[in-house]
Amino acid sequence: MRPNRFDLLVLLFFFALLALVARIGHEAAAPLPPGGEIPISLDPRHLPEYALRSTFRMFAALGLSLLFTFTYAPLAAKTRLEPVLIALLDVLQSVPILGFLAFTVTFFVGLFPGRVLGFELASVFAVFTSQAWNMAFSLYQSLKTVPRDLDEAARLFGLSPWRRFWRLEVPFALPGLVWNTMMSVSGGWFFVVASEAISVGRTEVDLPGIGSYVAKAIQEENLPAVLYALLTMLLVILLYDQLLFRPLVAWSERFKYEERPSEEARSWVLDLFRRTRLLRRASAWLAEALWEAAVRLEPLFRLEPLFRFPPLRAGRGLDYALYGGMALVLLAGGHAFYLLVLKPLGLKEVVRVLFLGLFTLARVLVLLLLAGLVWVPVGIALGLRPSLAGRLQALAQFLAAFPANLLYPFFAYLMARYALSPEVFTAPLMILGTQWYLLFNALAGGMALPGDLREAAANLGLRGLLLWRKLLLPGAFPYLVTGFITASGGTWNASIVAEVVSWGGLTFKATGLGAYIAEWTGKGSPAHVLLGILVMSLYVVALNRILWRPLYAWAAERFRLG
Repeated sequence: MRPNRFDLLVLLFFFALLALVARIGHEAAAPLPPGGEIPISLDPRHLPEYALRSTFRMFAALGLSLLFTFTYAPLAAKTRLEPVLIALLDVLQSVPILGFLAFTVTFFVGLFPGRVLGFELASVFAVFTSQAWNMAFSLYQSLKTVPRDLDEAARLFGLSPWRRFWRLEVPFALPGLVWNTMMSVSGGWFFVVASEAISVGRTEVDLPGIGSYVAKAIQEENLPAVLYALLTMLLVILLYDQLLFRPLVAWSERFKYEERPSEEARSWVLDLFRRTRLLRRASAWLAEALWEAAVRLEPLFRLEPLFRFPPLRAGRGLDYALYGGMALVLLAGGHAFYLLVLKPLGLKEVVRVLFLGLFTLARVLVLLLLAGLVWVPVGIALGLRPSLAGRLQALAQFLAAFPANLLYPFFAYLMARYALSPEVFTAPLMILGTQWYLLFNALAGGMALPGDLREAAANLGLRGLLLWRKLLLPGAFPYLVTGFITASGGTWNASIVAEVVSWGGLTFKATGLGAYIAEWTGKGSPAHVLLGILVMSLYVVALNRILWRPLYAWAAERFRLG
C-alpha cells in the first residue's frame, strides 16, 4: 500500500516529536554543574525551552499515572483487597506533595549521584503524585458502575475476566477517564512550581522549566516575566489540547453508552489521521497484534484468578496471611509513631493538632458545598452540549492549570488594606486550585448521560428542576462523587499554603491544620510536620469512610446505568 500526503505529514510530526524527546533526554542525563546550581534566566527567549522541559515532565508523569491507574484501579475494584487499597489511596491523596518530595528526593538523587537525572526523576515523581490518584479513582468508579445488561451480555458470550476488562470495562470507562486525565494534567501545572525547585540538605537545584521561571520571577518581583510565563503556559495548553486531548475526547465519544449516537465531537488531528492510508492500516495491524499477544499470554500470567472473586474456603490461608501482614504493619507503624511523634511531643500536642484539624475540616466542607452549588450544574450543562464543551475545553484547562498561589499575595494585600479576618478570607484560597476537579467530573458525568434517556425524559415532559432531580443529577452522580473525593483531598492539601499568606512584611495566619504544618515546616521540625501530615491523612480517610464511600456504594447500586 502506498502512503499518501497525509501519511507524510503525520510522519514528519512524529519524527519532530521524537527528536525533541531525544534532545530533552540528553539534557536530563547530563552531569550536574559544579555547585549544583543550574542558572535560570528570565529572558523570554528561554521560555520555549523551559516550556518543553516542563511539558516533558508532565507527560512522563502522565505515563506513570496511566500505568498506575490500569494496575491499581482493577485490583481495587475486583479483588478482596478493595477496602485496603481504597483506604490506602485515600491516604496517598491526602499526603501533601511536599511530603512526597521530602521523602523521595534523597532516594532518586542517590540513584544517579552527580547527575541531573536524579532531580528530574524526583520532579516527575512529584508531578505523578498530583495526577495519579484522580485518574485511579475515575477508573475505579467506572469499573464499579458498568451497566448490568452489558456485563451480563459479556458473560453470556463467554468472555473471560481479562477479555471482559479490555473489551467492555475499559471502553466504558474511557470518556470519564479522558476528562479526568485532562484535569490531572492541568492539576500538575499547579504543583510544577514546587516540583521544579528541589532541595537536598543545603543544596538547592532549580530545574529548567516554567515552574522555576515563575518562582524566580516572583522572587525578583518581576511582573512582566510572570505574564510571559502565563502566556507561554496558555500556548502550551492550547497546543496539547489540540494535538492530544481534543482527538482523545473525539475518539472516546465512540465508546459512550447509548443506543443512538449523539452529536459527534470533532478534531482536526483525528480527521488528519483518518485520512492517512499507510499509518491507519499500520495502527490497525498493531492494535490487532497487541490484542492477539495479550490473549495468547493470558494463560501464562494466570491473570484470570486475579480478577475473579475467589471462594472463601480457597482463600482462607491467604486471608490469614493478609490480616497477619496488616497487623504487623500496624504494629510497626504504631511503634514508629510513638518514637518519632508521641514521645517527643506528648499526647497534649496530638489533641491540640486534632482540634486544629476541626477548623480546617469545617472550611473544607463549606467550600466543597459552595463549589458544588456552582460547578455541578455548570459542568453537567456543558456535558450535555459536547460542541460547546469542546470550544470551552482549552479555557477550562487553562483556568485549572493557572497557579492559584500567584493570587495569594493579592488576597493578603486585600486583607491588609481592609482589615479582613484571615479566619474567613483565607478560606477561598483553599478551593481555587481544586474546584476544577468538580467541574471536570460533572462535565464527564453530563457527557456520559445517554442521549436516548434524555430524549425519553423530554418526551415525558420532564423540565427544569424535575429533569435535574429525576435524570441529570442521578445519572451523573457517580462522577460527582469522584469529583468531590478528589476535590476534597486537594483542598486539604491546599490548606497548607492557603492558611498562611504574606504581603510584604505582613503575614496572615488562620487557625487550622494547614497553618500548623506550614509553620513547623518553616521552623524545620520533622516531628511536628509528621504529626500534622498524619492527622490530615486521618481526617481525609475518616471523611471518605463516613461520607464519600457510602455515597459511592449508593451511587453504584442506585444510579447504575442499565
